Amino acid sequence: MARTNPPSDPSEVNPPRLWTVEEANARIPELEELLPRLRAWTVRLGEVHSELKRLQEFWGKEVDAPDQADHDRKSQLDSEWSNLTQRLEEAVDSLGREAIELKDLDTGLVDFYGYVGGEVVYLCWLRGEPEVGHYHTLAGGFRARRPLPSVRHAAPTGPGS
Repeated sequence: MARTNPPSDPSEVNPPRLWTVEEANARIPELEELLPRLRAWTVRLGEVHSELKRLQEFWGKEVDAPDQADHDRKSQLDSEWSNLTQRLEEAVDSLGREAIELKDLDTGLVDFYGYVGGEVVYLCWLRGEPEVGHYHTLAGGFRARRPLPSVRHAAPTGPGS
């Protein structure tokens, strides 16, 4: 899965919610279960794509003809493609509605919108890390992440708090 691009104007970001570090950490067990499932779906999508491409190359314009020998196989693969794509999109969209961004499925890079040092940032977690321990600006990326302040377990305060 491709990485998502940072917002074009981070000052105009209005996430549906801001996560505290504790809240983000509480979601890690669920993400530890979800990410491998999403990754398996993308691997299977690659296999389905390869098989559909092979059928297209073999049958050419006749690939969808009802009387060709692989018609049932092609229909099954089309259906599986649609099903997996829908499930994957729904899962990623669900995370997005919660202000959780899946940045890189291969590495398990996940960002939660949060608040640190007076600004909206990404609380950054990488699969395999025991907890959310880093953050970066909305315009920054993984390479720009920094350790959370030592008071990271205190609830962050937002504007006007």
